[in-house]
Amino acid sequence: MVKWNFQERSGNMVIKILGDCCAHCSKLYSNTLKAIQELNADIKIEQEGDMLKILQYKVMRTPALIINEKIISEGESLPVEKIKALINKELGL
Repeated sequence: MVKWNFQERSGNMVIKILGDCCAHCSKLYSNTLKAIQELNADIKIEQEGDMLKILQYKVMRTPALIINEKIISEGESLPVEKIKALINKELGL
């Protein structure tokens, strides 16, 4: 049986929060940080507020949650448990 290390598997993940000018964007960012901490994961998180860069993702509403350059959600501030589930899903768990 092969065991994998969650830390190693999550270490390549990059999460981006698109938007930084509203309460919903700040809430999504803080909830994402909390989810990463609760998972004890080694995940890089970035917040992007530059509208030109946000438009490159073709999202219609912020905040948007991007995991490894894939749009996961847009226009809502997700709760911590939902973010944890989405991270696990993207890791194939």
